[in-house]
Amino acid sequence: MGTRYQQLSLDDRCTIARLQAEGRSIRQIAAALDRAPSTIARELKRNISRQQGYRPAYADAQTRARRWTGSKLDRLPELRACVLAHLRNRWSPEQIAGRMALEAGAPVISHETIYRFIYAQITRHNQFSWRHYLPRAKCNRGRRRRRSSPAGFIKDRVSIAQRPPDAEDRSNPGHWEADLMLFAKHRQAVLTLHDRSSRILLATRPPNRTAAPTVKTLLNLLKPLPGSFCKTITFDNGTEFAHHYKLTQIKIKTYFCDPHSPWQKGGIENAIGRMRRFLPRKTDLATLSNQDFNAMLQAYNNTPRKCLAYKTPAEVFCLQLLHFKCESTSGLPPG
Repeated sequence: MGTRYQQLSLDDRCTIARLQAEGRSIRQIAAALDRAPSTIARELKRNISRQQGYRPAYADAQTRARRWTGSKLDRLPELRACVLAHLRNRWSPEQIAGRMALEAGAPVISHETIYRFIYAQITRHNQFSWRHYLPRAKCNRGRRRRRSSPAGFIKDRVSIAQRPPDAEDRSNPGHWEADLMLFAKHRQAVLTLHDRSSRILLATRPPNRTAAPTVKTLLNLLKPLPGSFCKTITFDNGTEFAHHYKLTQIKIKTYFCDPHSPWQKGGIENAIGRMRRFLPRKTDLATLSNQDFNAMLQAYNNTPRKCLAYKTPAEVFCLQLLHFKCESTSGLPPG
């Protein structure tokens, strides 16, 4: 039987570095560690640094790096193809990992593995186009200069502080947040409505950003819904929502964020950020057909969300509607 070979440990490498610094020969170092001289010679040849000589930590890291056989996505072509397909559909790595775990009943891949795979293609192969697979290929941050708020000029404005506690509980449908998604081209915008419970997103392109068509569009979006699905709606202090009081005809109560506090309606802010993956700010809405616009909205509503246990907003909203219909018909007398 052959002799079982044991890899050099970090302690062994520390001993090699110490003895080499003392001027010991390869054979003397090998005798001190009870190793073959060829093992010590090979260790020094492979892991020595030209700038700083032999360093135990560097040698240990180099050895572990040589044992790397590639990431899970490198080894499994079918899994890689599935992950890349979801990335092309604008799913985030966390959504992909969560949805795969939900469908398989067990973890399949972690979101960190996906991120590392993408960044490895960039750093190792200089393929910078891979960054477009990620939700935010580039993120510019900076403080915005505050402007005066038109909150004091909005008729019948009610502060978000007076919003009923039921709206804070995301378990109940019917509490909405609204905002305009703006674009680089003048006067182009998308009006978005976001349900705090199901995270369903309703969106349309109003003719302009003035108050009258904005409230008319909101009425058209909300009227088809049952009354229990239209309880409250929260706005920022933009003048496009100045005619909010006209929404009382569908018995929905309106509330406004504090000045310069859009984070108080964080659901719609997050939804707009996600829609930017489909509709960047430089998009010209005039060149976008209704079919393409609806397809993007459908893709958003059929993307799994971590906050929904990796169900999609469309799935949750449909279940809520189905539950409402069952409850509303159960109280009717038998025919």
